[in-house]
Amino acid sequence: MEWIDKLDGNVIVSDAQGKIIYMNEKAIAHYEKDGGSSLIGKDLLECHGEASRKKILEIMATGQNNVYTIEKRGTKKIIYQSPWFRGGEFRGIIELSLVIPAEMEHFVRG
Repeated sequence: MEWIDKLDGNVIVSDAQGKIIYMNEKAIAHYEKDGGSSLIGKDLLECHGEASRKKILEIMATGQNNVYTIEKRGTKKIIYQSPWFRGGEFRGIIELSLVIPAEMEHFVRG
């Protein structure tokens, strides 16, 4: 799994109860001021505001993705939050946060 540890983007994984069970190196560094690796074992709901908590609970209840872009301090990112399953059973949420160019090409294929 070294590739995911070294991915140039944040990867955070929770279990089915919302407890953070994994953060890659980039996520740990990004959230250093909030505790970095000590966030592993914490509840996702405690790490977010009310609107985000509602979305997390919605993902848990429906199994639907939550995908959006944000811009902070001049950096644009895509946030991809998705449930993960094992044996067809909901096991938690994975969040990918990747920096994207302010302007990017879009291709329609097929």
